[in-house]
Amino acid sequence: MIVQARIPHDLTQMKPLPGIAPLDPAAWLQVDDAYAAQMAERERLLATQRAAVLAIEPDAMPAAQELLEVVLAHLPASFTRKGEVVTRPDGVEVALDRNDPMGTLGVLVQEDLCLLQKRGDEHVLTGAALCFPAGWRLADKISRPLSVIHVPIPEYDDNIGRRVQRLFDGVGPGKPLVRFNRLFHDDPTLFQPGPRRSNTDRANPATAPYLRSERQCLVRLPETEAVVFSIHTFVVERGPDTP
Repeated sequence: MIVQARIPHDLTQMKPLPGIAPLDPAAWLQVDDAYAAQMAERERLLATQRAAVLAIEPDAMPAAQELLEVVLAHLPASFTRKGEVVTRPDGVEVALDRNDPMGTLGVLVQEDLCLLQKRGDEHVLTGAALCFPAGWRLADKISRPLSVIHVPIPEYDDNIGRRVQRLFDGVGPGKPLVRFNRLFHDDPTLFQPGPRRSNTDRANPATAPYLRSERQCLVRLPETEAVVFSIHTFVVERGPDTP
């Protein structure tokens, strides 16, 4: 079981969708107390279920390679780099493979990273390293637009869909955005591709033993103009003070 000791953001007053706020670019990528355990799980999934957790369209390769460079420029101080090798906070060395940028990112940072690029009126998911999905399968969402990706989230109606698309259109380089969600779970497993059987197929908030929260960020890549949707997953055991 991989859990954090605490969730570092306030979930006592959840904002309605999209519930997004500005983010300091220096605070984008995080390392927490579950880093080593989560990274070991990411390595296992990428080694044994790569097709389930990694996908990229050929045309998205330039954006993925740019994303790798942007992440390298934003790594927290607990990472060190010597040439083409990065040493993670847990001491593991990662060789940089620019021919496999999403795979490299998948074993470098805790965040799941999704690339979305504008096609027509909507942004489309063109690549991802997604090891910790909560109720959705990457294979079902790759090459799909935002309006399809968010089915069957009941709160995501046409009005919210238009607002989210405007956020994707408006996020500027160097001006990332952040939001948080709150999910009640009976199972602490990080890799939960689902999908849910229905909109009501969720753990009971009153009795669920685990709280899962995703720190979701939107980051614009300056050259390819792709939008990065990053997801840092927290899971904690619920106690008397857990919201």
